[in-house]
Amino acid sequence: MDSDADMEDYGFEYSDEEPEEQDVDIENQYYNTKGLVEADPEGALKGFAEVVRMEGEKGEWGFKALKQTVKLHYRIGNYKQMMVAYREMLTYIKSAVTRNYSEKCINNILDFVSNGANQNLELLQEFYQTTLKALEEAKNERLWFKTNLKLCKLWFDMGEYGLMNKILKELHKSCQKEDGTDDQKKGTQLLEVYAIEIQMYTETKNNKKLKQLYLKALNIKSAIPHPRIMGIIHECGGKMNMAERQWAVAATDFFDAFKNYDEAGTHRRIQCLKYLVLANMLMESEVNPFDAQEAKPYKNDPEILAMTNLVAAYQRNEILEFEKILKVLLKLIKPYTRIRIPFISKELNIPEKDVEQLLVSLILDNRVHGHIDQVNQLLELGDRSKGLRKYTAIDTWNTQLKSLSQTVSARIC
Repeated sequence: MDSDADMEDYGFEYSDEEPEEQDVDIENQYYNTKGLVEADPEGALKGFAEVVRMEGEKGEWGFKALKQTVKLHYRIGNYKQMMVAYREMLTYIKSAVTRNYSEKCINNILDFVSNGANQNLELLQEFYQTTLKALEEAKNERLWFKTNLKLCKLWFDMGEYGLMNKILKELHKSCQKEDGTDDQKKGTQLLEVYAIEIQMYTETKNNKKLKQLYLKALNIKSAIPHPRIMGIIHECGGKMNMAERQWAVAATDFFDAFKNYDEAGTHRRIQCLKYLVLANMLMESEVNPFDAQEAKPYKNDPEILAMTNLVAAYQRNEILEFEKILKVLLKLIKPYTRIRIPFISKELNIPEKDVEQLLVSLILDNRVHGHIDQVNQLLELGDRSKGLRKYTAIDTWNTQLKSLSQTVSARIC
């Protein structure tokens, strides 16, 4: 057997602790500390700091410990310390952990902070800017793009359209060629950008911009988008076409939106079926949308049962059945002297515009005594004469215009 001196000649060195044993100690320290998170947050913070110290060189356990540290500081409101820990954690993504694992963890933390109860605008900006800077330095373009999309959606949900526009410009730029035209090779990313931008223009009622983007989105053929993205584009397109009274085109859009949402397993499919029903009625279609194979399973869904009954009554021309549905509306407004149209819309799951039309019909039929304040979206019950005179005048005007139109048409012919 060789002596220890001979072994040293071959470059072998002894240490008090083997690497495997050291890894086990760090792992134990991490999991023992994780058990303190709920009961002793301060103790857990010290324990995670010890994990980072024990590891020495940057590795997976230190990365995990810092991730937990960031979340803990956020929970207890130590935002400055949170940002210090987060910046340190981001230094690990260049080489200490795999790209897939770092992406998963960063996404997890972004969701954690974005969906937290402490929605501090300045903090969110600092958090995302820090992330994006680190991703640029690490040359992780894929996660940089996804992170910007996530931030864009966050500003959309908060109604911060100015902040949203700045990010949209950056996202568009990343999908363009050097000459400023859209890079069709990045069709999938382009559709993701268009989808969030289309939602913004739908919300802000900028129909001109909405139509331009909607047509651009439909012309992209080089993409393999997630069905949820196409669901968003077709739903917003349906709303745009409804506003332009293009009922048939709107119905096609809503059906496409429904199918895409259904494939993605998104609950928006139910809302799109409601829109489809409305579009079919407005275009006076004799086709029942629930005859389609994809829509049949939802025919008796509690959320749209009232709509399916309405379609059936409409198509059979059963006035009594239609009256039964209208009675729900009458029963709802009966206790009030003033009631908001958005409240009625929400209670009956019917769009506000259709609630208003139904109320006008009921006022003209003398079944509701009141008038509609369109500016404040209120139904004011009582003071019957004011509302009745207004709607009777509109009805008379409509009849006269129809008569005039027929006279002119007859003369032309």
